[in-house]
Amino acid sequence: MDDSGTLELTGPTLRVRIPRAGDAGALFALARDPEVTRWFSWGPYERIDEARAYLGRLPGQRARGEQLDLVVEDPRTGPIGISGLSEFAPRDRRATIGTWLGRERWGTGANREVKALMCHLAFDVLGLQRLTGYANVEHARSQRALEGIGFRREGTLRAYHRHAGRALDVAVFSLLCADWDAGPLRAVSVQVAGAPPPAFVTLTDDLSD
Repeated sequence: MDDSGTLELTGPTLRVRIPRAGDAGALFALARDPEVTRWFSWGPYERIDEARAYLGRLPGQRARGEQLDLVVEDPRTGPIGISGLSEFAPRDRRATIGTWLGRERWGTGANREVKALMCHLAFDVLGLQRLTGYANVEHARSQRALEGIGFRREGTLRAYHRHAGRALDVAVFSLLCADWDAGPLRAVSVQVAGAPPPAFVTLTDDLSD
């Protein structure tokens, strides 16, 4: 799990950081809950080896600049979920954000703080201009959560996501850097330590068409 990314962002009560092999047990315990993974293309976990395999894929994805998943951690109790950036388009300065948390953290404000940390990473550290968020059209809680922190609904992608043998419609949301800068997440205190993995640092360069 060793790579040169030492990134860590800390907010008022939570932090996000590069995952470690030792996180497998906590992530397995969280993602074995079928309600946590209900809307995902994977899960629920049935064996800890599934969590280990997921963590084992991350260094390669970071090295290739494909995906930047971070462990969400309560400093008092340990990991509580995952939040990540994927579908990077460096020329267009955009990526997709996704977060999952253990059920005990639902409705506690944890998602809002995590999104503040990840938006700070995306816009202020990596220099992105747009974040996309997806939610199943039947997943009302996820849609309300995105809208509650400033994401704007743009429409519906039909038969966009396959899950459990079904092709599901997905609502698509966006948050622009200007929206974030003028919105509620910008006011959340964020401390940044370390640096992003090298493959993502180039996002801050001036990219031409």
